[in-house]
Amino acid sequence: MKHESIETNSGLLIILTLIVISIGGLVEIVPLYFIDETVETVKVDGVDTIRPYTPLELRGRDIYQREGCYTCHSQMIRPFRDEALRYGHYSLAAESQFDHPFQWGSKRTGPDLARVGGKYSNAWHVQHLIAPRSAVAESIMPNYPWLLENPLHYKDIENRMRALKMVGVPYSETEDEYNANVERFGQEVADMLDINYATRNLLKQAQTGNYDGDNSDVTEMDALVAYLQVLGTMVDFKRFDDGHFATFR
Repeated sequence: MKHESIETNSGLLIILTLIVISIGGLVEIVPLYFIDETVETVKVDGVDTIRPYTPLELRGRDIYQREGCYTCHSQMIRPFRDEALRYGHYSLAAESQFDHPFQWGSKRTGPDLARVGGKYSNAWHVQHLIAPRSAVAESIMPNYPWLLENPLHYKDIENRMRALKMVGVPYSETEDEYNANVERFGQEVADMLDINYATRNLLKQAQTGNYDGDNSDVTEMDALVAYLQVLGTMVDFKRFDDGHFATFR
């Protein structure tokens, strides 16, 4: 059959197109029925190491989205050698399981931030956000000085956590939910995920972390730096055998 005869026969073209699309769809869909789980299991000593964001980190993530950071920075390291050499282990699905929406991104004007946590000091992040070129000469990132000036609005943090709980993020309100988090994440993490003490936990983390270098107030800078510093830190890949996570792919 000549290609020309297919292109000039709209009915035949539609039928053949539907067949090709169906085959492609089956190739993508059928394997999912033979996979028990598409999210990797990341446990150390029986405890999940990947957890939801604390109240302060959650507000930092909100600010990250508000300022449009995701338009220039991805949070997805692809399973390629050059990516691993520059950024580290490829991103796991489990690392985004509590993100609504996820921050994978599709464009890198700036570097990927999936594993930026702990790479730089709090002071470096503060300086970089206030005046990027004072930290990275070739940076084209705009300045964000207001983050250090704006007090953090956190009065509605409980409602923000409740909204995420409705879509499956395991924040707790009842004793049973709290106990389930203790078993899943450990008591220290479970305490931070308790909606009933969200404001107290937020203020405590900001005071202890002193992310913006000034403990006299809690600023948007505190929250954003807290968020950046946790990215990529929940999985210690040294504790897993080579190829362990490949079994989930």
